[in-house]
Amino acid sequence: MTSDAAIQETETPKWRLAYRVFRGMWVTWEDLFRQAAEFASELGPERVVSISHSEDANDGVVAVWFWTHDDDTA
Repeated sequence: MTSDAAIQETETPKWRLAYRVFRGMWVTWEDLFRQAAEFASELGPERVVSISHSEDANDGVVAVWFWTHDDDTA
C-alpha cells in the first residue's frame, strides 16, 4: 500500500522560474517581439510571468519569463 505523502509527491511537479531570450543586432524590434509573442502564446497566459526588453549599442533583447516544471524542455 502507498502512503498519501508518496502519492502527492509523485503527482505534484515542482515549478521553477525560467526565461528565454530573443536578441539580435541585425533583427528588427518587430521580429524580436514577434518571436517572443509566439513563444509566450505557446506557453499560455497561466505560465507567462512577464516580457521585458532592453537595448544597448543597437543590440536588442527581449526576455520572456515563465513558470516551468523541472522536467519541461520549454
